[in-house]
Amino acid sequence: MTIRLDHTIVPARDKIAAAEFFAEIFGLTVKRGHFAEVQINESLTFAFADEAELWGGPGFDPNSGQSQHYAFHVSEAEFDAIFNRIKSKRIPYGSGPFSHSDGKINSRRGGRGLYFEDPNGHLLEVMTVPETGS
Repeated sequence: MTIRLDHTIVPARDKIAAAEFFAEIFGLTVKRGHFAEVQINESLTFAFADEAELWGGPGFDPNSGQSQHYAFHVSEAEFDAIFNRIKSKRIPYGSGPFSHSDGKINSRRGGRGLYFEDPNGHLLEVMTVPETGS
């Protein structure tokens, strides 16, 4: 059995603004509805929400100091496009989760990677993985 993540709910102060930021940086689009949804790929959707769900899930609480970490494998070309959008918007970025504003990219696992925060303080990671000869 193959298990794959279908979607996740991303807590935000303003679901539309958060979804639009994410979509713009990653070169995607937003579908507005109960959630502000961004289709990441054919099998994954981020559903941005700014209210607690009826089932009791937490909404974003800026006083809690908690944030989420979302990591993405991308191609070299996608990395370059995302990195250029980050730089053009003057978004601080960095080489690690605890150095996400040092202005450097990393080369872990033989690829390139960087971290940056979205407007809600969630840590986004973008990384390439070199092709393997499988």
